[in-house]
Amino acid sequence: MKDTRSTSSSVLAMSLALCMGLASCERAREHGGTSASLLAPSEAQALPDTKKQPKEGERQTKPEMRPEVEKQRKEAEQQGEKTLDKEAIAAITETRNALKAIAEDKRDEAAAALERATGKVSILLARNPAAALIPVQLEVDIIDVAPVDIQAIKEIAKAAARAVEDKNYPVARVALFGLTSEIRTRVYNLPLATYPAALGEAARLLEQKKTKEAGVMLQTALNTLVVIDRVRPLPIVAAQAAISEAQALREKDRDGAQRLLATARHELERAKELGYAGNDPEYAALHKDMADIEAQLKKKEDATSAFAKLKDRIAAFFKRQSESERR
Repeated sequence: MKDTRSTSSSVLAMSLALCMGLASCERAREHGGTSASLLAPSEAQALPDTKKQPKEGERQTKPEMRPEVEKQRKEAEQQGEKTLDKEAIAAITETRNALKAIAEDKRDEAAAALERATGKVSILLARNPAAALIPVQLEVDIIDVAPVDIQAIKEIAKAAARAVEDKNYPVARVALFGLTSEIRTRVYNLPLATYPAALGEAARLLEQKKTKEAGVMLQTALNTLVVIDRVRPLPIVAAQAAISEAQALREKDRDGAQRLLATARHELERAKELGYAGNDPEYAALHKDMADIEAQLKKKEDATSAFAKLKDRIAAFFKRQSESERR
């Protein structure tokens, strides 16, 4: 059996750093907006409490990149808000109202709230017969705590792998958090396959005056909301920005353009080592495209079409990663 103490000590310094790094899990409101939620405070209580993560701390994001990061955050928020369903939010609200009434020993009020919740869910079932999950709450966070240095990233990854091998998952979780550099869109979803049955069972228990059991059933239903994450890797955002700037300089400052392509190359390598589809062959293709452009710049050839090809490729790659679901 491996000595788990060696794993723990190998990430001790990293763990201490991440105590500060956790503070870099920035709510979107620190970029001029808010963590998007369409629920009122009383409604939000029905959902898992994700508002308690630290918000203050040093950002890894370079100052010149913050406008582009904020643009991406707003876009993620706007896209997510369009998916939220008012009937589903109302169903969650009424479920919470029923729980409150049960806690206050107001069985009739609880039954009425359950009836309203059931009605909202019936509308959802009729409107979305093929859908399994209905979005009810959205959060958009900027989490940027990963090192800039590639070797430092590799060391953290090795520490995480050792911790997993030793089944020291608390240490592994801390290590893996240190490999995060992304805009994360988290959506809570009402599961249509199980939620209606839970409401029906709670109503039956309430009718039998088993109020405690009914409350447990409703709380369980609220706790089974399905979380789906989508992420926009910040290193790829940085690479795209560097490529666009290099394209603008390709004629008047070829050396500057090459330096920017080197920056883009570094950021793509970071994205790969941070595990954003790290085994995807598209990384190699992107590096090849950049090498071709660099060769053209050195020879003072026209790289217009090569830049267009590279930008299209990295945009498609970014879109594919951003739309990928993580459950």
